[in-house]
Amino acid sequence: MTKMTQIKGAQALPLNTILAGDCIAQMNALPEASVDLIFADPPYNLQLKGDLHRPDNSRVDAVDDHWDQFSSFAAYDAFTRDWLAAARRLLKPNGAIWVIGSYHNIFRVGTAMQDAGYWILNDVVWRKANPMPNFRGKRLTNAHETMIWASKSEGAKYTFNYEALKALNEGIQMRSDWVLPICNGGERLKDAAGEKAHPTQKPEALLHRVLVGSTNPGDIVLDPFFGTGTTGAVAKMLGRDWIGIEREDAYRTVAQARIDGVRKFDRSALEVSQSKRAEPRVPFGQLVERGMLRPGEMLVSASGRGAARVRADGTLVADGITGSIHQVGAHLEGAPSCNGWTYWHFKRDGQTVPIDVLRQQIRSEM
Repeated sequence: MTKMTQIKGAQALPLNTILAGDCIAQMNALPEASVDLIFADPPYNLQLKGDLHRPDNSRVDAVDDHWDQFSSFAAYDAFTRDWLAAARRLLKPNGAIWVIGSYHNIFRVGTAMQDAGYWILNDVVWRKANPMPNFRGKRLTNAHETMIWASKSEGAKYTFNYEALKALNEGIQMRSDWVLPICNGGERLKDAAGEKAHPTQKPEALLHRVLVGSTNPGDIVLDPFFGTGTTGAVAKMLGRDWIGIEREDAYRTVAQARIDGVRKFDRSALEVSQSKRAEPRVPFGQLVERGMLRPGEMLVSASGRGAARVRADGTLVADGITGSIHQVGAHLEGAPSCNGWTYWHFKRDGQTVPIDVLRQQIRSEM
C-alpha cells in the first residue's frame, strides 16, 4: 500500500512506491531533504566488447543491456554527476548514501561524490563467497565489489548502529570487508521464460546489513536504480519505508510482485542493539532529585573497598574528596578514569545493587 507523507507543507512523498521513469527527473520532482538513506546500484559501464564464452564455448549471460552502455567515459561521468546531485538534494541533513560498483566505475563514482560535497565514511569490500570465474583466464577472478558509504557533507551526523552490526558479527566489531554469497538459488528471480530477471540482482543479505547498520525503523530509504526491488523488499521486512525508481517496465513488474509477497517482521523483532552513547543521558543528580537515592546515603564499590556519601547536589564525598560519581571512583581506585555507573552500588533489602539499575529505570520512562 502506498503511503503519502507531507514534507514541510510541500509535495507529498510517495512512500512504498515504484516510480517509473528517469531517476534524475524523478528525484528532482521529490521534495528536498526528505530521505534518510539512499542505496544506489548505478550502471557499471562494463564496456564489454562482444560476447563472453566459457571454455566449453557456451555463452555467458553477461551484462550487455542497453542501460549499461555509454558512449564514453565523459558521458558516464556527466550522468554520474547529475544523479549524485539529485540524490544529495533529497538527503536530510543527517542522511547518508551507499553506492555499489565494480572496478569499471567505482573510482570514477568516488571522485564525483567527493567533488559533489559528500563525505566518505567507509569503502566496504563485498567479497563474494561464490564469484563467477574468469573464463578467459587472462585476469584474476573478479571476486569483489566495492561500496562507498558517505554522509551528506563533512561533519554531518548520520545513523550508525555500531552495536547492531557488532551483534550480527558474533560480538566482534564489524569490519569493512564483508564475505557474502552472490544472489543465486531460490533468491534469484526469473522471468516468464525462466531466465534471470535481472543480470545484477543483489543478495538480500547485503541490503540487510546495510539497512540494519545505517537506518532505523520508520526511516525512508530511496533506491534510484531499483531493478528487481531488493532494497524495497528488505526495507519492508525491516520496517523501513522505501521509494524505488526504475525506468524498465519488466523490472518494475518483477519488483512489485516480489515486494507484494514480503511480510514485515513483527515490531519487537525490528529493535536492534543500541550503543550506550545513543541512549538518553541521565545525570546522577536526577536519582537524588527523584528520591531514588537520598542525601547522606552511602554507596559502595563492587569490591566493597570503596565507600562514599551522596550529597544533595548529586556529588559524592569520600576520603576528603568531593566530585562526580566518576571522579570520586577514579580517586579511590587510583585510576585515571572510572565509570561511576558500574562502579557504585547501593543497598536495598540486604542486597547490593548497581546504581545503573536506577538510571535504566529512568531511561525506560523517557
